[in-house]
Amino acid sequence: MKLPDRLQTIVDLVPKNSKVIDIGTDHAYVPIYLYLNNITTYITATDISSNVLKQSYSNLKKYNLENKIKLIQSDGFKNITDTYDLAIIAGMGTHTIIDILTSKNLPKTLIISSNNDHYILREHLNNINYKLEKEIAILDNNKYYLIMYYVYGKENLSKEEILFGKSNNIDYYNYLQNKYSKYPKYSKYLKLLEEYRSRL
Repeated sequence: MKLPDRLQTIVDLVPKNSKVIDIGTDHAYVPIYLYLNNITTYITATDISSNVLKQSYSNLKKYNLENKIKLIQSDGFKNITDTYDLAIIAGMGTHTIIDILTSKNLPKTLIISSNNDHYILREHLNNINYKLEKEIAILDNNKYYLIMYYVYGKENLSKEEILFGKSNNIDYYNYLQNKYSKYPKYSKYLKLLEEYRSRL
């Protein structure tokens, strides 16, 4: 089973034998890959949409996994009672992710990929005591995706780290600089970004 680069990046970060919940699973490709590749067999996949879960179930059946991977209809963690080592939350916007993160049942490890407003997400996770251990900027189908790996623990991110992240990907920062130079609303960050990039 071949995954898009952004999803492959996510599954590559999952520690072996972790108890995993995939929030907003969509087609359940990530859980299927994790199981088929013996990364973990303890997986729950959730989505808020019953129609999406029907498609997920069809995909599980293709690989004879309908009795191996648990599917739950849930808005974030609201219908979740089990505990997990790691949650994957990807493919949605930052404000939706922040709503999901209000749960008191959060695992100690999070893999998050937001579609927008990454600086707001970094600041929020910093404020609720999650440490950004790794951030990967991956170019997939001519679009950059940020994959963030968090563990529970206190961290004080700098202003630059909140704004621009920790990816250390020079090509990504070149892309950001080009983007910021085109849009006046970002121009105030250009000098700060140039200084940050020069230290990588």
